[in-house]
Amino acid sequence: MLTDEQKRERIARRIARELRDGFYVNLGIGMPTLVANYIPEGIEVVLQSENGMLGVGPYPLESEIDPDLINAGKETVTELPGTSYFSSADSFGMIRGGHVDLTVLGALQVDEKGNLANWAIPGKMLKGMGGAMDLVAGAKRVFIAMEHATRDNQPKILKNCSLPLTGVEVVDHIVTELALIDVTPEGLLLRELAPDATLDQVQSLTEPKLLLPPNGPRPMPT
Repeated sequence: MLTDEQKRERIARRIARELRDGFYVNLGIGMPTLVANYIPEGIEVVLQSENGMLGVGPYPLESEIDPDLINAGKETVTELPGTSYFSSADSFGMIRGGHVDLTVLGALQVDEKGNLANWAIPGKMLKGMGGAMDLVAGAKRVFIAMEHATRDNQPKILKNCSLPLTGVEVVDHIVTELALIDVTPEGLLLRELAPDATLDQVQSLTEPKLLLPPNGPRPMPT
């Protein structure tokens, strides 16, 4: 049984393998920020933060903390050589203009059509919708990083989202601690299966029927 930390690490590590040299990448608040820790050696990606920073560096050591240097999640970060700063308006112009190659976001629910719900739970206090609505509309590829099921083992991958939608048919890939799933016009394709998971287990925690590749899902690298 994986701990919560091990689940998050596995998900972040797998998504990081999708990054390519020269990509401009936006990492959402929470688990997606961990992807920066696993960027493969030998490639250079530029991290963009929607509060107006291009060239986000790793989390600082205690001695390096600058309270004025934060990402969109209000976490302290560092800057890399060549980092640039600009207004939120310019930042969202970059996102809406299609200049972000890949974004990684968390999710409350995803459905078989690639609809995403990740910003509101009815009856809960909201801090704001954040930039996810723009990111899913403007980024070239959208990866979802989330645990496969809720804490009481209810599916988060559904036939139809029941929570307010962030975007309609916007998700390209879903990565959980159990699987990597592609959203295709035909349905959800189980591309990779974690080594400690079974097909029956993943299907039992997924509401829609999963499609399988001709030779079956590949083992997920961990």
